[in-house]
Amino acid sequence: MARKRTTGRKSRGRRQSQGASKTVATAMRRRKRGTLRSGKRGKAGRVKSRKQAIAIGLSEARKKGAKVPPRKAA
Repeated sequence: MARKRTTGRKSRGRRQSQGASKTVATAMRRRKRGTLRSGKRGKAGRVKSRKQAIAIGLSEARKKGAKVPPRKAA
C-alpha cells in the first residue's frame, strides 16, 4: 500500500496565532488606506510595499505578545 505524502507545514501546526493574523490584516488595511508608516515616530515615508506591511504587522504582534515565529537573521 502506498504511503500518503504530506507537506511538513501541516504536521507542524499553526505558524502564528489568530491574534497575530488579525494584526497583520489590520496593517495591510492601513497600507491600503495610506496611513501605515515606517519608523518609530512615523516620520519616515508611507509604506507602499506589501512585504514591508506584513513585516510591520508581525512586529506589532510580537510587541503585543502574540505567538509569532522569531525573526529571520539577516
